[in-house]
Amino acid sequence: MARPEEGEARINDEIRAREVRLVAPDGEQIGIKPLPEALNIARGLDLDLVEVAAQANPPVCRIMDYGKFKYETSQRAKESRKKSGSVSLKEMKYRPKIGQGDFDTKTAAVGKFLSEGHKVKITIMFRGREVFHPELGREILERVAVLIENVGKVDQFPKLDGRNMTMVLSPDKQAQLKNKNNDAESVDKSNSK
Repeated sequence: MARPEEGEARINDEIRAREVRLVAPDGEQIGIKPLPEALNIARGLDLDLVEVAAQANPPVCRIMDYGKFKYETSQRAKESRKKSGSVSLKEMKYRPKIGQGDFDTKTAAVGKFLSEGHKVKITIMFRGREVFHPELGREILERVAVLIENVGKVDQFPKLDGRNMTMVLSPDKQAQLKNKNNDAESVDKSNSK
């Protein structure tokens, strides 16, 4: 019989304790039972006996469908990995002498990225003598920060790095919630008129 992998629960005949604290499929405590009796109860219900707390004295075992339990556990783990790994860094590049239309388009894209939960790195690229006027880049970054304050906040303030000036923005959940509530209230007011 294969040994259970590290972190995997022992089931049925893999359980080594003489006595176990038995828990029914509905979560009700049955009590302390000898292992053979607990196995017979589980088999009578056509379910598995799963050791859920091996360190307890006596170990806690639950009667359940092990295949279903394993599937649900893997789904929860997959969901938590999906939630934790969803933050990625997007980058948007601006120039010090950007036109108003391009500025508006790029800033709208930055707002969209932030509302989707991504961090955004904004880079101002200086060419030639533009590097002697960092205030132009800082001015653009400040304009972007003001325009996106309803969906994001400044995570890393503007800093000059060679010929580039960068600023990092991160999503602001509270500001987004407040924005949604304000939008809902304005819709309610317009509907009541």
